[in-house]
Amino acid sequence: MKFTDSHCHLDFKAFTADGISSTNLLLEQCAKKNIHQIIIPAISPANWQNVLALANNNQGNPLNGCKVLACLGIHPWFLDGLQQTSLDSLAQKVSDNKTEIIAIGEAGLDGVIAKQQDNINQQMLFFEFQLNLAQQHKLPIIVHHRRTHNETITLLKQVKISRGGIIHAFSGSYQQACQYIDLGFKLGIGGTITYPRAEKTIKAIKRLPLSSLVLETDAPSMPLYGFQGEDNSPLRILDVFEKLVELRQESRAEIAEKIEQNITTLFQLNRV
Repeated sequence: MKFTDSHCHLDFKAFTADGISSTNLLLEQCAKKNIHQIIIPAISPANWQNVLALANNNQGNPLNGCKVLACLGIHPWFLDGLQQTSLDSLAQKVSDNKTEIIAIGEAGLDGVIAKQQDNINQQMLFFEFQLNLAQQHKLPIIVHHRRTHNETITLLKQVKISRGGIIHAFSGSYQQACQYIDLGFKLGIGGTITYPRAEKTIKAIKRLPLSSLVLETDAPSMPLYGFQGEDNSPLRILDVFEKLVELRQESRAEIAEKIEQNITTLFQLNRV
């Protein structure tokens, strides 16, 4: 069985503080655990180049055996001080690196930040732009959502993405999940399902088609239950998988194979 972490911020200081050798060591550890791919969504203009560099330095590197794949985008948490010129820069960066990336993102809407910063209009503008950018380049998009299911679904219906994408860190109901799936999206399943209190999401994951699910950690964020207060790691993707196996009726082998197939199909990784 092979595994892909479909959402890991490998460029964050938690992983890079000790230099490239520590990053390579982590990738070697992942490869030994059959984690053969890690997808890195960018969060702001400040980290675009680092994300691209990690992907370029590690793709197919026989020294570590774990491929790193890049996405470019602007996260709704990091809009302070950004204007239309930032979106223009993103469009240019995507165009210049079209063959080096597999998706747009991380982009989306965050209701908590919107209340704190009163910036929902800016969030909507940036998200809609990135949706259109994804459609323009026929790329999937990695979607951040928090307390914004209705707004997110409304925009996804308005700007229909032919390649779909991933609803990152899905934590909603079965009905909400079905709306995303009907729009062509996969659901990112991570540490949320390890928390007993996440009853609504756990019930949904039990019922949803296996063809709609992918695995993720969001490392170094979103620690699993029992590891609160610690930095998360892409190595924890195996723990997420084991929890998913507990919730599903299919065999371990079938779940692993189908989820990898979902990743390959969504990102067209046969071309990478």
